[in-house]
Amino acid sequence: MRVLTSNPRDDGFYMPAEFSKHSGCILIFPERSDSWAYGGYKARKAFAEVCKAIAKSEKVTVCASAEQYENARYLLPDNIRVVEMSSNDSWARDYAPTFVTNGKEIRGINWSFNAWGGLFNGLYFPWDKDDKMARKLCDLYDVDMYDMSGFVLEGGS
Repeated sequence: MRVLTSNPRDDGFYMPAEFSKHSGCILIFPERSDSWAYGGYKARKAFAEVCKAIAKSEKVTVCASAEQYENARYLLPDNIRVVEMSSNDSWARDYAPTFVTNGKEIRGINWSFNAWGGLFNGLYFPWDKDDKMARKLCDLYDVDMYDMSGFVLEGGS
């Protein structure tokens, strides 16, 4: 993975439409007890069913903490990739890289994430692991990365 100092538009890259063909889906295994009732037990079972449904039509990668890796591997079939990667919460759409393409190549964008408001209005603290996910995922997928970490952005916005 190379860290790029240029910007996607100048390099001819763009963010594809939500409905565009893509190579797979990234999800984060739920575990945060203050986000998921009953310690996340019911959420994890439902999450596994969602992953299985998605995996019928595309590749699925699930990131799980060291504490939850074995549980994720147990709940998910072998056709779903499970990687050990720690996060603070389970919203990949918000803090995973924004993937962009020029029609031939894929690159990632690393934005800064601050749990929807930082220390003053943020939803939770800490968010440091979430903020590192984009770079880790670009490493995992071996795609070059635009470092836009000076710009705070929720990927779902």
